[in-house]
Amino acid sequence: MSVLFPKVQKPREWDYRPIYYDKDKEARKDKKLARLHHGSFREEHEKNMSEYQRRKKSRLGFLIAVLLMLLLFVWVLS
Repeated sequence: MSVLFPKVQKPREWDYRPIYYDKDKEARKDKKLARLHHGSFREEHEKNMSEYQRRKKSRLGFLIAVLLMLLLFVWVLS
C-alpha cells in the first residue's frame, strides 16, 4: 500500500433502470407458472423414460435386423 497515494475505492454509482409493464412478458410468465404444478417433474420424468424405452426397443429391433441380414449375406456367400 502506498503511503503517498492511498488507494480509495470509488463509491458505487447509481444505476437505475425503470421497469415497465410488458403485457406479453407477463402472459408468458403466467403460462410458464401454470405448467408447473404438483407432480409435474414426475410426469416429465415418466414421459422421458417411456420415450427412452421406446427408442431403445426400436434400436434393438434395427440391430437384430442388421445382424440377420449380415448372417444371411455370409450364408449366401459361402
